[in-house]
Amino acid sequence: MQAKMRADKPQNPQNPERGLGPASRWWNWVQNDDGSRTLYLDGPIAEESWLGDEVTPKQFKSELLSGEGDITIWINSPGGDVFAANQIYNMLMDYKGKVTVKIDGIAASAASVIAMAGGDVFMSPVSMMMIHNPMTIAIGDTEEMEKAIAMLEEIKESIINAYELKTGLSRAKISHLMDAESWFNARKAVELGFADGILFMEDESSPSEFEISEGMIFSRQAVTNSILQKLAYKEKPKGTPVESLEKRLYLLKP
Repeated sequence: MQAKMRADKPQNPQNPERGLGPASRWWNWVQNDDGSRTLYLDGPIAEESWLGDEVTPKQFKSELLSGEGDITIWINSPGGDVFAANQIYNMLMDYKGKVTVKIDGIAASAASVIAMAGGDVFMSPVSMMMIHNPMTIAIGDTEEMEKAIAMLEEIKESIINAYELKTGLSRAKISHLMDAESWFNARKAVELGFADGILFMEDESSPSEFEISEGMIFSRQAVTNSILQKLAYKEKPKGTPVESLEKRLYLLKP
């Protein structure tokens, strides 16, 4: 049995435990009877951008530090503002209690960075995780474009730091996975170290070796390369076509 932390918040008819809030609010806290808390992250992260917003980060941190004890975070998000995700990651990493992450839908892009803050990360058997390179929109001359590229490269390195700390994979391996825009199912995420276990199994923390070997990874780059190979240009055979030779022979006849 769970109870809302704020009794004045109206209930969500689809899920009363998650409550309702402003359209821009993409998180919700629930106080559990045992003293622990549950944090639900649903939808895009800081859809209207975290930059230039001094209120939202302070509000999130204030709510995080308003209680003590262990925290369970349920994530179902396609990603969003990378700076918001990075700051939330830092807040959770610095939190004194135990942080457990459970992915019940998708943890893509910036949401996957937040997931790395979990001491234990569990994924639903039907959930997905996606990592890719950071993106932005830039307007200006070549100098402005170069600045944007340099910024994206630095952001990518900062994201790799979080992935490397969690997975133990090499930076080169992680970089290649991000370049390819890689999608992991639960088993592949466990195999690579992005997750520690699969929910609803008898022993969530230790999937069998057989189950891990079944993991699959989807790479947008690999699919694109495969299609390009099938559409590869076929070089025309060299020499004179038979039809042309036959016409020439016909003209030589008396």
